[in-house]
Amino acid sequence: MGEKIETKEATNLNPELFKMDALKVRGGGSLKGKVKGSGAKNAMTKLLVASLLSSKKCIFTNVPNIGDVEITVNLCKELGSKVEWDKEQGVIEIITQELNTSYIPQRFSGANRIPILMIGALLGRTTEDIIVPTVGGDAIGKRAVNFHVDALKKLGASIEYREMRKEGAYFAHAHHGLDGNLIQLPFPSVGATENSILASIRARGTTVIKNAAIEPEIVDLVLFLQKLGAIITLDVDRTIRIEGTQTFHEVRHKVLSDRIEAASFGMAAIATKGDIYIKGASHLHMITFLNKLREIGGGFEVKEDGIRFFYEGPLKGGLHIETDVHPGFMTDWQQPYAVLLTQTHGTSVIHETVYENRFGYTKVLKKMGADIELFKQCLGGKQCRFDGCNYEHSIIVKGPTPLTSSQISIPDLRAGFAYVMAALIAKGESIISGLPFLERGYENLVDKLQSLGADVKKLKTNSDACKILSKVG
Repeated sequence: MGEKIETKEATNLNPELFKMDALKVRGGGSLKGKVKGSGAKNAMTKLLVASLLSSKKCIFTNVPNIGDVEITVNLCKELGSKVEWDKEQGVIEIITQELNTSYIPQRFSGANRIPILMIGALLGRTTEDIIVPTVGGDAIGKRAVNFHVDALKKLGASIEYREMRKEGAYFAHAHHGLDGNLIQLPFPSVGATENSILASIRARGTTVIKNAAIEPEIVDLVLFLQKLGAIITLDVDRTIRIEGTQTFHEVRHKVLSDRIEAASFGMAAIATKGDIYIKGASHLHMITFLNKLREIGGGFEVKEDGIRFFYEGPLKGGLHIETDVHPGFMTDWQQPYAVLLTQTHGTSVIHETVYENRFGYTKVLKKMGADIELFKQCLGGKQCRFDGCNYEHSIIVKGPTPLTSSQISIPDLRAGFAYVMAALIAKGESIISGLPFLERGYENLVDKLQSLGADVKKLKTNSDACKILSKVG
């Protein structure tokens, strides 16, 4: 691919775009049909970690076949778990009768956010030293690991960060076990809440977590832990109370549906003037999203076993969104929603309050023709914790604007779907590299899009991408 390739829609191709699997997307069509919603990535990965708390068999159904689950399964196997995964049926059986080690190798560093959660689960299972690599995942802002560390120290754990070779690791132990305590989180961090819950299950006495996150995925974790043997309650004021236990049971648990996937496909349906029914989509978990969809004139119909999303006329802008912890507007919804806003009539505002660096993806959208401006100020009804910190964490989107095809390199999971959605709207053919980012969180994405009528194709090799691009035009 040494020669310059010129096409009507793409020139000066960057070979770096084709080092990973890519997508060819020809836009302009409408998505129509029916898809089955997958189990939630953000629930399933944490449930696997929670299974480490006991030596009993745990059976999970509605398991999504995605990259982050694969990584987490491998993490559990590394520690001594026996795992059987029927990917066709979406069932995982896992049992960890004893731990082989409490050291997670450096090769898992940066793989996803799961290693840091292993500390909470392992502190209750072993008195040995625990070593986990640095937290990973998408480059969307700092992970509030200090919230995790401070909470676990409240229970009696000893935790410190050390440099190891090129990357660091967290060293933790509770040689004499953990004791329940009051944990006051400074922000309702999902990860810190999960880590605190996991560590508290085997701690002596009672633990009370104040200002806890209450996302549906956390509620799903609580339901699983109650089946496992925990005595755990949720109060209406973001308080979670846990009585320590050492008695556990075998569990069979169905993973809740993925509200991010459902919203993503719903927005894609409306943006492409289509009509999609998502079987398994949960009304309860999408109330805030559906309200914002209705405000711009997006169509939806809640049915007994899913939600239908459809275009029913011109979309109106003038919307204001502030991302927030549940039950607010989910930060993982805002990237594809920004794409949807490019097709509305009027000016809208999104104020990101959860992650400080989540608007990097807008550069590509602007290149494709979107009218988006970034601001460092809090453009919202409230000042967030990033006020005055020099982060571009607010945007103004003006529409409608036609989008044009582009070469795109995916920087993170949710931006990846936003790019796919933009490519589906755009005129012409786009090449989107970095498909593994998408496969971390969207099960059978290419197959699902094709079943809905999308003109998409997975490119396996560098030569495939070059051959296709050389024929464009």
